[in-house]
Amino acid sequence: MPPELPRSSLSDPAANDIVSLDAIPLSEAIRKRDVSCREVMQAYLDHIDRQNPRFNAIVSRREPEALLLEADERDRQLAQGQWLGWMHGMPQAVKDLSQCAGLPTRKGSSLTSVRPDTVDSIFVSRVRASGAVFIGKTNTPEFGLGSQTYNSVFGTTLNAYDTTRNAGGSSGGTAVALATRMLPVADGSDMMGSLRNPAAYNNIVGMRPSRGRVPYGPTPEVFVQQLSTEGPMGRSVEDVARLLSTQAGFDPRCPLTIAEDPSVFAGSLERDLKGVRVGWLGDYGGYLPMEADVMQVCEASLKDFAALGCEVEACVPDFSMDRVWNSWLVHRHWLVAGSLGELYADPRRRAQLKPEAQWEVEGGLKLSAAEVYRASLDRSDWYRALSKQFERYEYLLLPSAQMFPFEASTHWPDEVAGRKMDTYHRWMEIVIGPSLAGLPAISVPVGFNAQGMPMGMQIIGRAQADLAVLQLAYAHEQLTQWVKRRPPSGMG
Repeated sequence: MPPELPRSSLSDPAANDIVSLDAIPLSEAIRKRDVSCREVMQAYLDHIDRQNPRFNAIVSRREPEALLLEADERDRQLAQGQWLGWMHGMPQAVKDLSQCAGLPTRKGSSLTSVRPDTVDSIFVSRVRASGAVFIGKTNTPEFGLGSQTYNSVFGTTLNAYDTTRNAGGSSGGTAVALATRMLPVADGSDMMGSLRNPAAYNNIVGMRPSRGRVPYGPTPEVFVQQLSTEGPMGRSVEDVARLLSTQAGFDPRCPLTIAEDPSVFAGSLERDLKGVRVGWLGDYGGYLPMEADVMQVCEASLKDFAALGCEVEACVPDFSMDRVWNSWLVHRHWLVAGSLGELYADPRRRAQLKPEAQWEVEGGLKLSAAEVYRASLDRSDWYRALSKQFERYEYLLLPSAQMFPFEASTHWPDEVAGRKMDTYHRWMEIVIGPSLAGLPAISVPVGFNAQGMPMGMQIIGRAQADLAVLQLAYAHEQLTQWVKRRPPSGMG
């Protein structure tokens, strides 16, 4: 049952606890009319006014007066017995890579239009139909490139636990808005690790669903884009699962989407995990450079999975990780060159692309069809290598990052554990395995280092086993409760 919210306290923003509620309890409080949609909206707007100047997570904000009028309409609907869905009256901000009618999609670039979009991305239309009220966008790196959320349009998003540190990316704005209670639940997207890395860096939960679980687009093409996917983020596994139940489901505009009924994710996540085999990938047998305290925190968390009854064993796929990285580079170059090639071809607009974006396009322009095809074969072989691991294990575990959050003024680290990084995203190589294989992977909080910075662990499941991944994540959360135990300063 949602906690009681006495109306007498709601006039004082400092006294009310609306923004402290997770999404599902907030939804129930609204549905039962324990709190009005206007009161919820006002509480969030006041809280955002206090917090966002520090963290710079929410951008392109709409006028408060218009939002309060929309909240009033949601209240009228409830008074008439009309409940649109579990997000009725819930404030939402969409990651600034996805379309949301009435808001511009800037993608962190001066090359994009300031005009508001007129149509929603598919998952945004589903969130809207469930009753959400869109208050703005969440910040992202330029065109979503990189795991550091900064751009020349809106600036840098800062870590929820230390404003001198980076927030991760590219869903950094989303993660920080959730950690600092500026949103109850929210969307992100993930090409490399953008739902998982910022979740780990801000002590929340971020899930990359199976390839095809959430319809991607609308986009001009419906077959080629096989790396990026949208997905849910939240402060609880149940909230993440409930948002996935809204985002997911077949859409005829996206013929490769999974047709399974997404309502399964809105049900119980409880499961007996006794005797379930779990493989610990660690640093892939020494292949990846890792900060020592990342491994210490993650290895210490293995006892929690054992306490759930899981049988945890170290394992390493029988596959060249260099082949995985090279396949990733080719796919990334090829897809980015396809999406940004027109901007790059114009010298005036090219100069407004950050160097990393130009490098991606240049790499793509040098590729031959044969190289792309060979990378596709390597990707398929990698999927089969992981499938071999899943013959013994139901889950695989992997740290969500190779280092803790670094200085916010650093665009990307050129060294990890003494090893030089040869690209702007090499320091996040640990996230590409599930991405290339199209597997479901969720980052759950697993602890903090001595400096008080958070870290996460990826729980990776078999192909299309999204529910199973959520079940292990939920059990781990019930045991550890890291989000509730260690909120950011002033958010407890």
